[in-house]
Amino acid sequence: MNNTLLVELFTEELPPKALAKLGEAFAAGIVNGLKSRDFLDNDSVATSYASPRRLAVSISKVRTTSPDKLLREKVLPVSVALDAAGNASAPLLKKLAALGFPDLQVSDLERAVDGKAESFFYSHTASGTKLAPSLQTALEESIAKLPIPKVMSYQRQDGETVHFVRPVHRIIALHGSDIIPLSLLGLTSNRTTLGHRFLSEGEISIAHADDYAANLASQGKVIASVTERKEKIRTALLSKAGNDLVLMPESLLDEVTALVEWPVVYECHFEEEFLAVPQECLILTMQTNQKYFALTDAAGKLRSRFLIVSNLETATPEHIIQGNERVVRPRLSDAKFFFEQDKKKSLSDRLPMLANVVYHNKLGNQAERMQRVKTLAGKIAQTLSYDVALAERGAMLAKADLLTDMVGEFPELQGIMGTYYAQHDGEHAEVAACASEHYQPRFAGDALPVTTTGTAVALADKLETLVGIWGIGLQPTGDRDPFALRRHALGVLRMLVEKNLPLSLQALLADSVSVFAGNANFKDPSADVLTFLYDRLRGQIRGYDGPPKFEVAMERIRNQLPNKGFSQNEIEAVVSQNPDNLANIIERLQAVQAFAALAEAESLAAANKRITNILKKAEGTPGAINAALLQEAAEQALYKAMTDVKPQVDAAFAQGDFTGALKTLAALRGEVDTFFNDVMVNAEDLALRNNRLALLAELHGMLNQVADISKLAA
Repeated sequence: MNNTLLVELFTEELPPKALAKLGEAFAAGIVNGLKSRDFLDNDSVATSYASPRRLAVSISKVRTTSPDKLLREKVLPVSVALDAAGNASAPLLKKLAALGFPDLQVSDLERAVDGKAESFFYSHTASGTKLAPSLQTALEESIAKLPIPKVMSYQRQDGETVHFVRPVHRIIALHGSDIIPLSLLGLTSNRTTLGHRFLSEGEISIAHADDYAANLASQGKVIASVTERKEKIRTALLSKAGNDLVLMPESLLDEVTALVEWPVVYECHFEEEFLAVPQECLILTMQTNQKYFALTDAAGKLRSRFLIVSNLETATPEHIIQGNERVVRPRLSDAKFFFEQDKKKSLSDRLPMLANVVYHNKLGNQAERMQRVKTLAGKIAQTLSYDVALAERGAMLAKADLLTDMVGEFPELQGIMGTYYAQHDGEHAEVAACASEHYQPRFAGDALPVTTTGTAVALADKLETLVGIWGIGLQPTGDRDPFALRRHALGVLRMLVEKNLPLSLQALLADSVSVFAGNANFKDPSADVLTFLYDRLRGQIRGYDGPPKFEVAMERIRNQLPNKGFSQNEIEAVVSQNPDNLANIIERLQAVQAFAALAEAESLAAANKRITNILKKAEGTPGAINAALLQEAAEQALYKAMTDVKPQVDAAFAQGDFTGALKTLAALRGEVDTFFNDVMVNAEDLALRNNRLALLAELHGMLNQVADISKLAA
């Protein structure tokens, strides 16, 4: 008989940050255990529940007994199972007894080829098993595999020591309306649980497994579903916010959802005087320390009211509101005190103290590091015609806020506070912005620096980290990347591509290496880093490095393309040439894609691949073409066609019209095909052979000026 199965562990308060994963893993473990034992239908549905004091799962259409199964078991190889007379050997008799079939005869066994030898097999029907022992095993397996942050040991009243994430007080195991007898964690299963600590009275008896969630909500004032509880909180926050905007990051919503069973949202206030403190400080302390939800107006300016999610529903919430307002006030006062104290000392006055902050024992302290970043930022600014003095000043002050009380209390505010303090010190607007912008982009989809100073310092900061850490042998390996070098590489690539910065990758790496001159621990890693950057670039373009697919710029370009992206061959045609300047890489990709759609593309790509192979095998470097040695009509026609289109191709390339350049080259298809049909490149006459190789080398250069189109034939 199929029926709904319910299993619940009722516990002390579970760790909130781990609750959702614990609930999912608990449910998945039981489902997988029962599924592997054939207790579930194909359309059985599992519903996971998790609240601060319970983990539970409800599974529909669970069998009382698993189906009988036809089994075919290998017994022994024939050579071992029979003695010299052809009778059952002692090992065979022992094996049959172990399998539970001591009375079987050799004639009852199937003899079949097993690999290169013969073996005996026995087919029989195994009776199905009952749900209770299988559920017991599945539950034990599920608990053993739970992602428990830290296992707790505790003793039950009878002295038994139990190990679990938190003490468990009750177990429910119901199949329909029937109790499944289980024994686990020093407890036996029944049908009763408890509801909300304060809003529920006494035990709640679950008559049928299907009634679980409804009974908990109506009698126990507990919303058992994590998803349902979270959405109720979200809806209530939006309703209470009114015309204001509520700041509710998903991580905070998840944590608060794991702290309450019957969520109710109340409005609180703090004194207006605290709004003089940078709002990021107030928001962070409310979110991090108190789990409160800040409110802003439509323009993003913080309001002096905030929202709390309480676990108590009451008609007179004044004490709850006043208590939370009283608790948050010292936190805001601390933030105000830190801010006022920090302003008494300028960022520039803090710079000498950076020498006391270790960056890496092989690369020195933060003061030494920022000197390297300053030098590199100045070179980048000079190349881009930015203000060099601002870039160098921005680099020197970029990390100074690490020494402030506010950042010491809230490390998440580094950069943000640097901007506020630089503004207070009267620094140039771009220098102040640089304190926060030089960290950008911090993650996939993050904004890029807006100012030129921030851009130069952000590039310098990421390149110094990438080259420096790699240069002391700490490059990423497999899944390990403790210094986030992949993220730094992607940040560099995004700025170069999306901002169309005309910078040479090789020059950037050479300048980055130069700032480590004299460091005995450092070895030039630029060749490996360059390869690493090109690999990351391939991933970015393909969209494998996180949404949006190639961040903002790539997504905008994709929307203008017929297939919303580039094929692997198109990407390889461009990136395999190791382009030193990435400012026009998108235009090159678009040109290759437009060329690939032409009727002539396949033939020219194949011809280019053939030319590449011929030139690889040729000895020496082909010289200049001697028109007088072009004897065959086909090679003369190809030379003339190349001569005719070369000015157009070169002009289009010089103007950045890569699509036009490739489309112009498509006109050579007929002459190229005829050349390979009619002309023997490797002629016996050495002069003729070298001249034809020179012709192909010239053609190869023209065809690959934008991209290696031979990759389109791969």
